Order: sequence, then C-alpha cells, then structure tokens
Amino acid sequence: MKIKAGIIGCGSIAKLRHAPEYKANPFVSEIVFYDRNRERAQALADLFGGSVAETLEELLNDPTIQVISDCSSNESHHVFSSRALLSGKHVLCEKPIALTVEHAEQIIEAQRISGKKLMVDHNQRLTRAHQMAKQIIENNQLGDVLTFRTTFGHSGPEKWGVNKTNSTWFFKKDRSGFGVAGDLGIHKLDLLQYLLDDEIEQVNAMQGALDKVDKDGNPIEVCDNMVCLLRTKQGRIGTATFSWTYYGEEDNSTTIYCKNGILKIYNNPDYQIEVIMNNGGRINYELETIQTNDNQMNSGVINAFIDSVRLDQEPIVTGQAALASLKVVLGIIEAAETGNSVSIE
Repeated sequence: MKIKAGIIGCGSIAKLRHAPEYKANPFVSEIVFYDRNRERAQALADLFGGSVAETLEELLNDPTIQVISDCSSNESHHVFSSRALLSGKHVLCEKPIALTVEHAEQIIEAQRISGKKLMVDHNQRLTRAHQMAKQIIENNQLGDVLTFRTTFGHSGPEKWGVNKTNSTWFFKKDRSGFGVAGDLGIHKLDLLQYLLDDEIEQVNAMQGALDKVDKDGNPIEVCDNMVCLLRTKQGRIGTATFSWTYYGEEDNSTTIYCKNGILKIYNNPDYQIEVIMNNGGRINYELETIQTNDNQMNSGVINAFIDSVRLDQEPIVTGQAALASLKVVLGIIEAAETGNSVSIE
C-alpha cells in the first residue's frame, strides 16, 4: 500500500521534519505541497521531488491524496485541519492543536464526523529516551513518582524559522497565541502527562518578555520565558520552565524524583537516561541524541502517523490528548496573567 501525502504550509517545520520524513517513509509514494506563497511550495517540491497544488481546494479535492500534514501557523489549524478531515483525509496537525478549546473541539468533531485519523505532532513522546523512561516508570523500577522538573529552551524561533528575522509570526500574539508556552512548553506539558500517566490539575506561573524584541525594537507581544508550578491529579508536584533565551545551548531535560531513586532524561550529553538509585547504584543508557534546532534527524512522527493510517491503529497522540495539553497551556497563561492559582477543568 502506497500513500500519497499533502502538506499545507511550507515553512521550516515542513522543510526540516515533515517533507524529509515523508520522503524517507517506504509507504509514501509522493508529496504535494501547498502554500499561500507559491514560490515557497515550489521550492520544497523541487527539493523533495514532489508537486505543487495551486489552491487549497485543489489539494483537498484530490482523491489520490490520503494524508495531509497541517503545517500552517497556529491560528489556522482549526480551519485547515477541519477542512482536510471533512474532505476525507487523515490529518497530522502541528502543535498546538489550536489556540482555543472551541477551535480544538471543532477539529476533534471534524475527525469524529469523518472517521479519519487525527494525530497531533507532540513528538517528544516518540524519542527513544522518553519511550524508555515511560517503561521505567510503568515498571515501577524506582517506586512511586513524587516530584519532577522539566525544561525546554533554545535561543528563539527567529534563529530557526523560515523567516529568520524579528518579524517572525512566533512573536505575534494573534498568530502564535502563547509565545514560548505554545511553542516549547506544550511539548513538555504533554510529555509529563504521558510519562506519568497522570493529568495536571492545578498550575501557578510567571511569564515575561525578557529579551526578545519585534522588528521595531519593542518587547514582543508574547512571553519569551515562562516558569510554572504544577500539581497533578495523583498529587505529584513539580516545576516546568520554558525559554527562548537559552543562548549558547539548548536544554531539553527532565528529572523525575521517585521513592527509590532519580530518573534523569537528557541531562547528560553522553547518556540520554541516567538512573540513580537511593542505594548508590547507577545505570546509564546511551540511546540516541535528541532533536535540536542544529541537529535534525528523523523524529519518528511521520512513521507513526503513516503506520496508524495503514494499520488502522489509534495515533500515539490523539486530538483529545492534544486538547488536554492545550487546556494546561491556557491555564498557565491565565495563571501568569492574573497571578492566581488556576485549576484545569
């Protein structure tokens, strides 16, 4: 079975992740690109040996296209993903699923009506270290989880995106929505809920536009740093920090503190997982290097998406799971803006 793929939005995420991973997947036959900027679509078609759809309607109405990646900017996901699903396509939507609960629910309803697969690109679930960490926690090797801390930061989207200037859409509130919280933070909030098989139910947070400026030299409209305090339904407490101002080196680390020891993930450049027992024993795992802006490799997302379609399996990240993470992001934004503790419904 060969699958023909379409991509909506031809920015950096399409160029560096979706297109090369479709190209490398043995079950994908061809890629069709669509972007409002036709030249951008043509450039990717030339690079990956695909073709260009002149209009969105041409892409959605093509009966030979079975799957679509929605790589548009955040404010458009509910439009493109919903339309693609209702056109009979399986959809892989970039994160966050949407900027509001209502828009996320619109996509989920489109998936229900269509009966097609909907997967959201919370790719941190798929790294080998995070998969192994989940096994360690599930196997109760370290006993009950008590507390945790996680961080995700790099030098900013203007260093990575297709528009490598301070006019990037990531800095605009109407398009990005949540700043660093929606760009990086939502990854780690989704990961925490996945690793712990738990739900975040209460949050406190502080945010700031500490260093980033727009094209006119004014502080950006969204946060470039966010610090959060989190409590889960099972009573675990921990911290999460997200930053676009980790200049010099990315940090994508997570530490889980358990009754019988500590689980460190991506803390050590040589060992992706470190297990430190309370009796002094240590186990180090050398698995793989993690994706960074400067070290791009196959994330496994496209392979997982294509497998869910061809094998008729539930995607590893469903629309409902993505909505749960979105609700936490909305909660921490509210907490940061009001100074209040916020409960996640």
